[in-house]
Amino acid sequence: MPGAASAARQVERLPFTVRVAHAAQDLQKAVDVRHAAYARHLPAAITQGLRSPEPMDHAPGVAVLLAESKVDGSALGTLRIQTNRYQPLALEQSFDLPDWMAGAPCAEVTRLAVAQAVHSRVVKTVMLKAAYFWCLREGVRFVLVAARTPLDRQYARLMFRDIYPGQGFVPLAYAFNLPHRVMYCQIATARDDGAEHPLYDFWFNTDHPDIDLD
Repeated sequence: MPGAASAARQVERLPFTVRVAHAAQDLQKAVDVRHAAYARHLPAAITQGLRSPEPMDHAPGVAVLLAESKVDGSALGTLRIQTNRYQPLALEQSFDLPDWMAGAPCAEVTRLAVAQAVHSRVVKTVMLKAAYFWCLREGVRFVLVAARTPLDRQYARLMFRDIYPGQGFVPLAYAFNLPHRVMYCQIATARDDGAEHPLYDFWFNTDHPDIDLD
């Protein structure tokens, strides 16, 4: 199994790119794939508001990532990262952070969405890798996610842990009051904690030039 002792770094090219959506048209592409993904699972009455950018998309301390096909430039996925540098995390409207986390540099990954495409699982994994390294660069200590089933199990496989073990799912105001499992990853220990993870080399020993976080 790949691990911390795996040797040389590798360079891997992807059939898509991941970058920060800076321009208005980039953000709209992210919004479109976001809305389409949510509309596949939720009623139109709930997802109607996702057809346009949300105020949080423009807030300071926020980055919206966009994955695009190299073939035709179509949007393949998106996620949003919000830090607590300028305002509390959206999660905190409905969820009290523990004392050991409150006041620390935190970021929350939200609005994760992928298009129905052959590379959707890879797109999701690469976007989460990009989010991790964006948070590392920004000095974030804890990365938080809130997920419904089965996405929560995917986060667990990426070694996210429950903030309050045994608490279960809690309704979140910004997520249509649907129950979510709230989990976290500690940036400083992620590399050591994941030393025996099958994605370790992909995450830490592989350079992906198609990820652009500037």
